[in-house]
Amino acid sequence: MVVFFCVIIFLVKEMEKDVKEHIKEKLALVPNLPGSYQMKNKDGIIIYVGKAKNLKNRLKSYFTGTVTGKTAMLVNDIATFEYIVTSSELESLILEITLIKKYNPKYNILLKDDKSYPYIELTNDKYPQVKVVRNINRKRHKSHLFGPFPNVNAARRTVEIINRVYPLRKCATLKKDVCLYYHLGECLGYCKYNNIDSKLINQMRLEITSFLKGDASIITKKIEEDMYKASEALNFEKANELKSMLNDINITLKRQKIDLNRKYNFDMFAYWKNNNYLSIQVFFIRDGLLFGRHKDIFNIVDSEQEEIIEYIIKFYEKDHLLPKEIVISDEVDSKLLEEYLQVKVLTPQRGDLKNLLRMAQDNAMVALKEEEEILKKNDMERLNAKKELEKLLNIPNISRIESFDNSHLFGTFYVGAMIVFDDFLPNKDLYRKYKISVDVKDDLNAMREVLYRRYYKVLMEEDEAPSLIVIDGGELQVKVAKEILSSLHLNIPIIGLKKDDKHRTSSIVDQDLHTIQIDSKSNLFLFLSKIQDEVHRFAITYHRNIKSKGMLSSLLDFVPGIGEKRKKDLLRHFGSLKKMKEASKEDLEKVVNKDVADNLYHYLQNLES
Repeated sequence: MVVFFCVIIFLVKEMEKDVKEHIKEKLALVPNLPGSYQMKNKDGIIIYVGKAKNLKNRLKSYFTGTVTGKTAMLVNDIATFEYIVTSSELESLILEITLIKKYNPKYNILLKDDKSYPYIELTNDKYPQVKVVRNINRKRHKSHLFGPFPNVNAARRTVEIINRVYPLRKCATLKKDVCLYYHLGECLGYCKYNNIDSKLINQMRLEITSFLKGDASIITKKIEEDMYKASEALNFEKANELKSMLNDINITLKRQKIDLNRKYNFDMFAYWKNNNYLSIQVFFIRDGLLFGRHKDIFNIVDSEQEEIIEYIIKFYEKDHLLPKEIVISDEVDSKLLEEYLQVKVLTPQRGDLKNLLRMAQDNAMVALKEEEEILKKNDMERLNAKKELEKLLNIPNISRIESFDNSHLFGTFYVGAMIVFDDFLPNKDLYRKYKISVDVKDDLNAMREVLYRRYYKVLMEEDEAPSLIVIDGGELQVKVAKEILSSLHLNIPIIGLKKDDKHRTSSIVDQDLHTIQIDSKSNLFLFLSKIQDEVHRFAITYHRNIKSKGMLSSLLDFVPGIGEKRKKDLLRHFGSLKKMKEASKEDLEKVVNKDVADNLYHYLQNLES
């Protein structure tokens, strides 16, 4: 056994020597021109994409001198690199962002938020509505957007107050007759009365716009008048409710004034770097008011100037409304960013904007100082867990882990879930959900179907394979996973997380079905538990989301090949589940294609059993 490990170590060292020679030879050929470069691992997978004004100098910097933190991890993973020369730095940036979107490299910035900030929409319809929206990238030609609101509760409460004070349209589509809102005086009965004065509607629109831009005086006066009227009428319950609304405006919805001499509208990005950690603060300034702020801290591998440009571009591609102006510090290439985003980018040198930028930078510095030690500790624990797992399984450089679980309702309506961890960090962009065939009645067959579908795709579409597969279960589950991979002629290591009698994870089952005990106090145990908890949460949440749509909708959601559009088409055509069950395959094929009709027919016939 000792001889075996010595041979392994010798081979690994020889491979590392060959990689260094290969990289040294390639570096000698790199030109001193602008372009984009792509770092690849031993499997040929792109793990980092960057750009440079001078490709040769930038690439040499990775392999000469001392690198630490995440950069050291990247360099350790690099087996080779490629580059594409461009005629300008803008072309390099466009190419870089395009490749990042396509390959989602694990060492590039991954925005942590999986939710975008909400905005308040005032529609420009004949009868306007006010509502909270998130999907701001879709075309909204007939609306005005205000925000973003980092506090979603404040946004919802703002909309609630506006709808209480102003009798706006409340329903998404006009009904045949007036509803309760009309009788409460909170709607003008747009569905029944067509002669509503347009001047009244325009006046409401102006006052609401003024309020959403920060001037609460008109709406406050209206609430105060109603409050005093309610008090004089001895309706103290309503008076107290109106007083509560005033408090919400004066406290919850109050925003910090910024003395800028004029009503600026812009987003400001400031940053602070220390020890390979980059802290970013985003200030949202609307009409001279600080609407809110956003912060992020990342472990970076490139210069802070390059990372901040990539961050800003990704920030606006993730459902954030692009403002007319962006303010950044002069260390960042404002002209390049301006050309790419097609908006004005300012780098103030003095005055109020410079002072505000300095304040944002101070906030970034404070945030980093508060969290840096915790981040370092977490990174150390994570890397120690990674090394511990590699040593335990005798697998070098475990980077990507894919984990699977399923959820069901009393042994029926199975769904599957896959999560991805890169170096023990969740990569939520790669999470996947699976609808499982209706005739699956147990956990093992559910897992068999999900694993086959996932790794058939890896095989046929040359999708990136993981370094390790983690299954929630013991020997039986690992055995099933091995059978599926063997049938696809794939060689990917597998482990199962086995629970004890008290349903707590206690050991690992490796691919040879050997049980390996793990210390419950170790870093490895902690991170494997995180993976197990996360995949379980993801599967359960998917199942609950399907069930929450309603019984009929939920049942159709479990049929492979049926999404929102086909579901609506089926419901529109047949009207009920009963009529769908009575339909022949030929009847179903009138609405959906043959394969989906077969799935649906088979599903409906077996539904009762």
